[in-house]
Amino acid sequence: MQRKRKIFNDPLYGLVWFTFDSIYTIIDHPYFQRLRRIRQLGLSSYVYTGATHSRFHHALGVAHLADRLVKNLISKGVEITDDEHEGVVLAALMHDIGHGPFSHVLEHGFLDQSHEQISLEIMEMLNEELGGKLNVAIDIFTNKYPKPFLHQMISSQLDVDRLDYLNRDSYYTGVVEGKVGFDRIIAMMNVYDGRLVIEDKGLYSVEKFILARRYMYMQVYLHKVVILLDEMLKSFLHRYQEVYLNDAKIDNRLLKLLRLPKKEAINRKEVLKSYLLLDDIDIFVVLKDERQSADDMLSYLSTSILDRDLFSIIIEEKEISSDLVADIRHKVAVKLGLTFDQTNHFVKSGTVQNLTYGSLEEIEILKKTKSVVPISHMLKTLNINSMERAFYVCFPRV
Repeated sequence: MQRKRKIFNDPLYGLVWFTFDSIYTIIDHPYFQRLRRIRQLGLSSYVYTGATHSRFHHALGVAHLADRLVKNLISKGVEITDDEHEGVVLAALMHDIGHGPFSHVLEHGFLDQSHEQISLEIMEMLNEELGGKLNVAIDIFTNKYPKPFLHQMISSQLDVDRLDYLNRDSYYTGVVEGKVGFDRIIAMMNVYDGRLVIEDKGLYSVEKFILARRYMYMQVYLHKVVILLDEMLKSFLHRYQEVYLNDAKIDNRLLKLLRLPKKEAINRKEVLKSYLLLDDIDIFVVLKDERQSADDMLSYLSTSILDRDLFSIIIEEKEISSDLVADIRHKVAVKLGLTFDQTNHFVKSGTVQNLTYGSLEEIEILKKTKSVVPISHMLKTLNINSMERAFYVCFPRV
C-alpha cells in the first residue's frame, strides 16, 4: 500500500516532497520525529533569538537538496539508478539522526562517540526493522558504495549538508553573510571520472560559499556567548552526574542512560534506545528541577543558564597564562564559598579553532578543456590550510 506523500512548506525552498515511500517511512518513525525536539544550534538562541530551528528542519532540507542534485546530475547524463537515487536521499535524511540533546554542545556527553557513529548505528537498527531497505543508503553513508561521488554529495568540502546548514542557520539567525547561492552551486555540479566536480562557471559561487562558511563560524558557531553557554551546560551535566549517578532515590530518562554500561555489546541496543528517548526537553526539565537543588553548585549553574545570567569570558589569540587562570579560580572560590578543586565546575578554559578550507580532498573544478584542477589553483583569495585559533577562559563574574 502506497503511503500518503506529505508536502512540507519549507521557508528556504518552498514546497518540498519526495518520490520514494521509504523517505516518508523514515520521516514518520519516532527516531526521526525526535529531531523536532533537538535544536540545530543548541543554546545559540540566547544570542540570536530566532535560532530555535530544529535538526528535523535541517534533515528535511538536506534530503531535499540531495534529491535536487541527483535530478540535476541525471539531466547531465550521469548514470544514477532509482535505487541509488533513493539511497542518497535516505542517507542525506538520516545523516544527523544520531545527534543528542542540543546537538554539538553535548557531543560525547552521553555516549563516547561522534554523532556520525551513532547515526550509523541507528540506521543499522532501522535497516533491521525495514528488512534491508537501507542497505544502499548505509553503503553510501559509509563511503563503501562503488560510486564515490554519491558519498561526496552528502559528505565532502562542498556537500548538500553544508549548503543547507549555512543557508538555514543564516536565515534563522539573521546573519546574512552566511547566505550562499545553493541553486547555482547545485546547477554547476557534475561528475567527472567518478568524482563530484564543479563546472568552472560556478567558481565564484563556490568562493562565496567558502567565505560564507568562515563568516558563520566566526559570527555564530564560535560566538563568545555561545562558547561560554556551552561550557556552562557541560559543567552543569558533569556536576549532575557527580551528585546523582549513584543516588538510587533519583531517577529520570537522563540518569537511566548515564547508568547503563556503554561498552558491553550485548546491551548496545538497549543503550541506543535509551539514548533515543532523550531530547532538549529532558535537559530543560532537569535544569528547572535543579533550581531548588540541595546542591549549591547545581542550583547556581541551572539558575544562571535558565535566567541567562551569563559568566564572563576572556578570549585571546595567545594561550592564556596559568597564573591568570589560578587567580580567577581563587576569586571564584572566595565569592561562591568553594574549595579550589570545586572551581573546576565554574572556571573553564579551552581552545576554539576554525579551518575554513583545507587541502585534504579539495573541491575540484571542471574546466572547459575537460581537465580537473583543485579550486586552490584557481582562487587567489583562498588561504588554504589557514587555521584560525583562539584561547578562552570563562568564569562567574568576580
